[in-house]
Amino acid sequence: MATHTAGELRSSDIGQDVVLCGWVWRRRDHGGLIFVDLRDRDGVTQLTFDPDNSGGEAFHTAEAIRPEWPIMVSGTVRARPEDTANPNLPTGEVEVLVHEVVVLNTSKTPPFQIEDGIDTAEDTRLRYRYLDLRRPEMQRNLKLRNDFTFAIRSALHGEDFLEVETPTLAKSTPEGARDFIVPSRIQPGNFYALPQSPQLLKQLLMVGGVERYYQVAKCFRDEDLRADRQPEFTQVDLEMSFVTQDQVMAMVEHVLKEAFSAVGVDFETPLRRIPYWEAMDTYGSDKPDTRYGMHLMDVSDIFKASRFKVFAGAANTEGECVKCINAKGAGAWPRAQIDKLEKVAKTLGAKGLAWIAFREDGSVNSPIVKFFSDDEMDALKARADVEPGDLVMFAACARKEADEILGGMRCHMADALGIEREGHDFLWVVDFPMFEQDKATGRYSAEHHPFTLPVEQDIQLIDSDPLAVGSYTYDFVMDGFEAGGGGLRIHNEELQLKVLERLGFTEEKAREQFGFLLEALSFGAPPMGGFALGLDRVCMLLVGADSIRDVMAFPKTSSGSDLMQGAPSQVSSAQLKDVSLRVD
Repeated sequence: MATHTAGELRSSDIGQDVVLCGWVWRRRDHGGLIFVDLRDRDGVTQLTFDPDNSGGEAFHTAEAIRPEWPIMVSGTVRARPEDTANPNLPTGEVEVLVHEVVVLNTSKTPPFQIEDGIDTAEDTRLRYRYLDLRRPEMQRNLKLRNDFTFAIRSALHGEDFLEVETPTLAKSTPEGARDFIVPSRIQPGNFYALPQSPQLLKQLLMVGGVERYYQVAKCFRDEDLRADRQPEFTQVDLEMSFVTQDQVMAMVEHVLKEAFSAVGVDFETPLRRIPYWEAMDTYGSDKPDTRYGMHLMDVSDIFKASRFKVFAGAANTEGECVKCINAKGAGAWPRAQIDKLEKVAKTLGAKGLAWIAFREDGSVNSPIVKFFSDDEMDALKARADVEPGDLVMFAACARKEADEILGGMRCHMADALGIEREGHDFLWVVDFPMFEQDKATGRYSAEHHPFTLPVEQDIQLIDSDPLAVGSYTYDFVMDGFEAGGGGLRIHNEELQLKVLERLGFTEEKAREQFGFLLEALSFGAPPMGGFALGLDRVCMLLVGADSIRDVMAFPKTSSGSDLMQGAPSQVSSAQLKDVSLRVD
């Protein structure tokens, strides 16, 4: 219907007759003239309605039109008067003198302004998501997501990957989160599950000889939600056969470099690789943001003989330690503000929070310094690079627990102090442990997933010392978020069964849950490895949004509701009867 978009016209188009379609964004009646900003997904063009042009018919229509009415106009491109040009708009040097206008539809008054930076409750935006999507920033977000995804597809196609779709209705298998289950009408009492990821199926594709697979895959997990987590999300999933870990990582870097470059973000390869325990011990996280300091420091040796029993006990107990971080500038905070940090630490698993505030006037404020000797204080100041105005916070407990507590406090303090994070931060975290142990139950679980390949020389430790077993794993970290991850896979039936048994499966239960995979591995499965990128999360970071909901067309709320459609909702008794269910 249109010859040009609303964001396309430039001074080189002056004198052309054009047809534009879009929504009325703003309307300004200056008495003798009416100006309308016409908006489509490409941009905005100013329309001018003059009563002396074309018999005044278009002008009279313009007197009636209102915001968000879709219209079609025909007219002539002309230069704006110099004093009215808008340098902030790509189309700001020109306007269209309208000869004819057709109202394509009318609109009720929207519940919020269709513009960027609106102060509107998110629930309202999601209730009227089809209106929220009209806002320019949402259009930009969707376009960036499209461009980024297209670039990934193009790069993978160029490397001979095959895009293969895997089923949405699959077998329920324990993979960490809860499954969404779907009852079967034709097989009463049986259920499908929506896939948490294509993990097992992509391994079967490798057994099937595909060798290089990828998919922009929809995944589903029934878990508690947060800003960067949705019940349904999208992964860029890939797998390769006959490869080493270095080869998979190099391929992923090549693909990501092309994709990020397509949206204006460049980085040098190869990316840094930080071993898991180095990341934990330095940053308190296996997804560290390295754009700022506040590193964790082990000060166990300083307090081995301390009169402060909490520190001395941890410093002299195997597997435990005393660690600290220095939040520079927070030592000037009032005592009441510092005391509130204990609540933050408790949400991270701490029993309390020991701290020392080094005031700007040189004084020291803390409930624990009375237990420290001068030598201990001097050693702490030197180790932590203490200056007036600093706040040193401690954790004294098991190594990983201390890392996680102080890692969480590090992130909290960076936000509280307004520490700038410039640019994007890309790195790999590698060499994850194969297993982790639940303190309460003593049960082992997989650090990544049960199909990860253990380090060859550590396989003998699976039975005797599982926490010492390493794995061929790697996480892609962007700006302090786990943006993707992968690893080499077990391709031997016997080893896979051994790992599952270590995780608490009997052979009978393992074959009941994963029999199809174990059987496939017995038919000459090749060495394989892969990677999955969290597309929503990466796009969130690229646009600088606070939530992945801002880069998804139709997301759910934090309670898992679709406010626009009214889902989830009850279904009729007839529908339940069809699938042999009833609600008590």
